[in-house]
Amino acid sequence: MGYAFEVDEVATAIADPVRRRILTLLRAEPLPAGDIARRFTISRPAISRHLRVLRESGLVRDELVGRQRIYRLDPGPLAPLVDWLAGLVATDRWERHLDALETEVYRTRRERRSRGPAEHRREQTA
Repeated sequence: MGYAFEVDEVATAIADPVRRRILTLLRAEPLPAGDIARRFTISRPAISRHLRVLRESGLVRDELVGRQRIYRLDPGPLAPLVDWLAGLVATDRWERHLDALETEVYRTRRERRSRGPAEHRREQTA
């Protein structure tokens, strides 16, 4: 499974608001499928399909405990998507350039102040 496929699969899984809400519920605690289904107005089979998509994308893990299937969040597959998104909004490069510019402006002002006003005027007329 390639990087792009994993990112696409996770992005597709979290694109649906019901699945995002399920992930939010599971962030707080692992839950049985029945408890998850009771929190929605859609049918249990529909919730089951949403859980299958989340499971196939790796965002949730399930475990059979007695007769209940317990689901828990696995945020690991979100990391490549988060990294990709962070790259879109990264301002580090611009921040470094602006910081360097600010440093240079302050350095130049400090040098001009230390030379005094007469020397500054001579520099402009030369």
